[in-house]
Amino acid sequence: QGQLVESGGDLVQPGGSLTLSCQPSGISFSFGVMGWYRRTPGNQRELVASITSGGTTNLADSVEDRFTISMDNRKNTASLQMNSLKPEDTGVYYCAATRRRYTSARLSQSAYEYWGQGTQVTVSS
Repeated sequence: QGQLVESGGDLVQPGGSLTLSCQPSGISFSFGVMGWYRRTPGNQRELVASITSGGTTNLADSVEDRFTISMDNRKNTASLQMNSLKPEDTGVYYCAATRRRYTSARLSQSAYEYWGQGTQVTVSS
């Protein structure tokens, strides 16, 4: 079936930076859209950022001036550069991907066929 594998989660102090990476395992076709979601304590899983293979991005209001999403179409990977991290960014971050092509990066969670197991990001002093 294939899966997504996230890496890069860690414990970081407020104001610090982290880069999360997502790569496919056992998947040979290319993705049309990749995204990052997170589940923070006490909350449901929410969108952080998403990107189409054409480079169109969509970021949550809470992170749009601090986070950057990128996608390498050749390697079928996605990265999330997170700067100026805040304690409220603490949570489990999940990578998601779909083979379908979209012109917009604004997709519902149900549009994604592939999900990773998640990587923990903790922002604390």
